[in-house]
Amino acid sequence: MTSESVIEINHLCKKFKDFYAVNDLSLNVYKGDVFGFLGPNGAGKSTTIRMLLTLIFPTSGEIKLFGKELQHNRSEVLRRVGAIVEKPDLYGYLSAYKNLEILGKISGTNPTRKQIEEILDLVGLLHRAKSKVKTFSHGMKQRLGIAQALLHNPDLIVLDEPTTGLDPQGMKEIRDLIHMLSSEKKKTIFLSSHILYEIELVANRMVIINKGKTVVEGTVSDLLDATNLKVQIEVNDPQALKTLLSETSINHTLESVVSNNVILYMNKQDIPELSRMMINRGLEVSAIIPTRSLEEYFLQITEKGE
Repeated sequence: MTSESVIEINHLCKKFKDFYAVNDLSLNVYKGDVFGFLGPNGAGKSTTIRMLLTLIFPTSGEIKLFGKELQHNRSEVLRRVGAIVEKPDLYGYLSAYKNLEILGKISGTNPTRKQIEEILDLVGLLHRAKSKVKTFSHGMKQRLGIAQALLHNPDLIVLDEPTTGLDPQGMKEIRDLIHMLSSEKKKTIFLSSHILYEIELVANRMVIINKGKTVVEGTVSDLLDATNLKVQIEVNDPQALKTLLSETSINHTLESVVSNNVILYMNKQDIPELSRMMINRGLEVSAIIPTRSLEEYFLQITEKGE
């Protein structure tokens, strides 16, 4: 990844009467990122995205896109941005092709037939180009919405809750599309979501916000690669495992023993060594389950701010 800045937000605030929806928010998104924008309901995610797209204006603070101050370079920088905020607006009685053709004309893009077909192919809808949108599943409509955002070939794509209401297959389709846009088309993706598992699968960097403020920002791998990992071990003789743990030099904290499950906290890097020791001791290990996840990390971080 390059360190070239695509989004730079500094001390951003948005006040509605006496309430700060966004309060001193700062973050950075770099070229090539799939950037997860996380926070509980009411944290200020949607308000931030609306300021990012100039749908509303900040009370104070600064937004830069592609290194240029947004307020004074609005037309220039937003030409390089594609976005879906909430669900896409589509004409249900028209075909997928016609929807893109009309939007292209309205926006001044005026794409050719070949360009529209290439975009439909990109989002996996070329075979349904002539079908009326009202016959589409929710997931197909979301992909067509992303196709709309791609009409002018933007460098930055902003997606606000793109998997909301989708079934597992629809979520996978959107996830695969995000992967492809990032890896093959080299797009920078700013992805707001409350579905933490999805962020964990697709994002390389993320920020967690709470009450309008940045709580933590960094790479997904670094933030989740904690030294105090919660691990569940299913073993035939839990008492023998407790004895082994008391004898080992592996740093750990035993939390509980429930039936054949031993739950402890330990360094992720020590799991293979403990596994070898259990096998050498003759223990029958059915499962070793590291349970530290983005969801657990998210709850831990946001609860600290309450």
